[in-house]
Amino acid sequence: MGYHYPIDETWTKEEVVDVVNFFSLVEKGYEKSVNRDELILLYKRFKQIVPSKSEEKKLFSAFESASGYSSYHLIKKARASNENKIKM
Repeated sequence: MGYHYPIDETWTKEEVVDVVNFFSLVEKGYEKSVNRDELILLYKRFKQIVPSKSEEKKLFSAFESASGYSSYHLIKKARASNENKIKM
């Protein structure tokens, strides 16, 4: 990993950790596989921290530009799937 996760300086330490955990799981979903329920749970926590759709899109875009991994497409796949493990 030669890039930084997008974070907001106004977030608390706990919020930063939760957002980094979410993006880390997205990364893992592309490189290996992830538990679908865990991904959806971390995404729900992410949405508590970033309730604005426009801010979410901005962060997802920054992460995708840096990593090449689409958070949106992984979440979409997880929601549409009944499988326990998700991999892109």
